[in-house]
Amino acid sequence: MNKIGGKWKILIIYAVSKNVNRFGKLQKVLPLMSKQMLVNQLRELEVDNILDRHIFAEMPPRVEYQLTERGKSLIPVIKIMQEWGVKDLEMDSALAS
Repeated sequence: MNKIGGKWKILIIYAVSKNVNRFGKLQKVLPLMSKQMLVNQLRELEVDNILDRHIFAEMPPRVEYQLTERGKSLIPVIKIMQEWGVKDLEMDSALAS
């Protein structure tokens, strides 16, 4: 949990798994996340070998993020958490009715 804990990392991993792999695109799909927080979270995920950062020799330089094998191994875990969350919301709605 130290590697993926917190509010944003799972959302970043999920977005990158869906080909939202550039900084600007990530900012658009995570509008409540500050630019500095996104930078910090991407760096931590890179240090933890969950994301790879690829710099393309273009003008202006283009940077893309990609899941490593370790990062890809988290996708089934994230999907199970998502399914649990949906069921939990349904249960809460049923109890509130």
